[in-house]
Amino acid sequence: MAHELKELETWGKLTFHYALVGVLVGLGIVLFFFALNFFSPFFLHFLGNLGAYEMPAPAHEKEFFHFNALFGRGAFSSPLLLLLLASIPAFGGILVGILKFRFIEAERASELHETGVFIDAFHNKRGEISAKEGFLRGVCSVLTISTGGSAGREGPSAMLGATIGSLFGRVRRLKFSERERRRLVAAGAGAGIAAIFKSPLGGAFFGIETLYRRDMEVEALIPALICSISAYIVSCSFLGLGHIYEMREYDINFLLKPIPLAFFLILGMLCVPFSIFFAHISALVKDFFFRRLKRVPNYFKPALGGLSVGGVFLLSYLFVSALSGDEDAELALTSGILGGGYGFIQLAFYGNLSLAVLVCVAVAKILATSLTLGSGGSGGSFIPSLTVGAALGGMLGEIFRMLFPGMGAEPWVFALVGAAAFFAAAANAPLTSLFVVCEISGSYELFVPALLAIVPAYMLSGKWTIYPEQTETRRESPAHRREFFVDLLEGIRVAEACTKAKDLITIPEDMTVAEALHFAEEHGHVVYPVVNEWKKMVGIVSIPDLERAREEGKSDARVGEICVREVVVAYPDEFLEDALQRMEKYGVGRLPVVKREDATASAAGGAGSRGMVSSSSGGGEVQEKRSGEMELLGIITRADIIREHCRRRSLIYRSF
Repeated sequence: MAHELKELETWGKLTFHYALVGVLVGLGIVLFFFALNFFSPFFLHFLGNLGAYEMPAPAHEKEFFHFNALFGRGAFSSPLLLLLLASIPAFGGILVGILKFRFIEAERASELHETGVFIDAFHNKRGEISAKEGFLRGVCSVLTISTGGSAGREGPSAMLGATIGSLFGRVRRLKFSERERRRLVAAGAGAGIAAIFKSPLGGAFFGIETLYRRDMEVEALIPALICSISAYIVSCSFLGLGHIYEMREYDINFLLKPIPLAFFLILGMLCVPFSIFFAHISALVKDFFFRRLKRVPNYFKPALGGLSVGGVFLLSYLFVSALSGDEDAELALTSGILGGGYGFIQLAFYGNLSLAVLVCVAVAKILATSLTLGSGGSGGSFIPSLTVGAALGGMLGEIFRMLFPGMGAEPWVFALVGAAAFFAAAANAPLTSLFVVCEISGSYELFVPALLAIVPAYMLSGKWTIYPEQTETRRESPAHRREFFVDLLEGIRVAEACTKAKDLITIPEDMTVAEALHFAEEHGHVVYPVVNEWKKMVGIVSIPDLERAREEGKSDARVGEICVREVVVAYPDEFLEDALQRMEKYGVGRLPVVKREDATASAAGGAGSRGMVSSSSGGGEVQEKRSGEMELLGIITRADIIREHCRRRSLIYRSF
């Protein structure tokens, strides 16, 4: 009963901690949203001399700040204002470059965009993200997105959530292990997505799925769900309840007929080459800016990227204007290229976009996002991916409507499913994409059409990803290297790897502390087994133990009097996995190897013995800690385990 109560207490504490992290992430994301909600209209609408462009927005997203343009009807009323609007991303790039490359490590700043920071911290940084880096990247993301840079707020939200999870995990009083801290980072990232996108399930799976190309962090699922739900509730308390996009009605019976289902399957396959193109272009642009363009200072490169985004926008604008000349089409195009693309997605869900706009955005958004993030701008590629997918889906939906005019097709449904399928292919995150579709639409009726598009998109995407920091599976992740290292140790016994007793250096129990210190200095080891006259081990002693005794005036005391009698031990027939786990548990680097037969006697009458545990070696109940006289057979150290592991692995490789 006591064991069950202890487990219940542990579960309660962890649940409280995860919920608290979710609340903190939710509050942080609300502040991030307010900053974006202020600066985006300020830069793009209020400053009429910089464009006077009023952005479309998701229908159910609250607008807390609104500015009237200083002059003019807007960017489309004058070629000069249009040019000025196209230059705003470069202005934001100047500010971002100064902040980012002045205060963040240059290599890390250039190599990683915001989602990459979270993934890299999980795999390679022991779940550690500095508060300084998280805050500065958040500020840079606000500047990039609000000045029209082609990036989304979900990536920075995931990074901010991961930063909060990392900081919480490093609170010393809470004593989180490195493994638990990594879980908090993944859960915090998911909570950030849940709070900003109003998608708790999608957010939770984002945190555990985007870490790998073909795997997920299953152990972090429950923490991610708790964090995401808490963050979602906090976000809804400030920003309003429900999904952010307005959905039109659809006929589910029509969508489940063979011809529409076939088109959803085609849509999934159509997303694959575009997702590969996205990943390839992103890598090429980053390589160009930070490998080949070495003469240009790093802090100026985001401005060059912003200027290039403006060029992509102007070319796209000229193309669409030549085909239609409709101001609504021009507005839709602008919302698809500048910024994340939130307003464009809403317009695509209304189903009123022309084929020219959809085709243009599908290509231009990939180029603009690659230029923004590849040049050092801050932001995420989550919403840009959904924007490209919505454009592809809307395009195929329009083609479907033209081919089958009498069937009553709804292009906006294809836009919704296309958004999910493209993200599944680009980010290798099928479950995240599936739940995002269902939570955006507020219904699980689109489950089957979404699956038909997501499955081929995910399966055919291969090694390509917009998140190069992902590892293939858990096996390749440094976060789990030790687990798979342990797998190999399951078949190796301690007796095969330990240093044998005949090669050990021991200290007699009747040696004085002063003599033992001199003896230890001569031999250069830190820890020594202490033996009696019959060569039986009675304890262990370390140099710090001896020095402490000398400082206390016990130089003439016998080592047997001051040594540690209760010793963590290993047995010769145990697996190395058991020994390694015991070292981890007690924080030691070596274990004396003793005869197992002594366990029964010592357990029955040995002074101070405690803690019976089951051994996986098959020897029955054994003690982790022992006291009394023990026959010393050897000693096993971490170095011994590593050496034997390397030897066995090389033998396996040779066999191939």
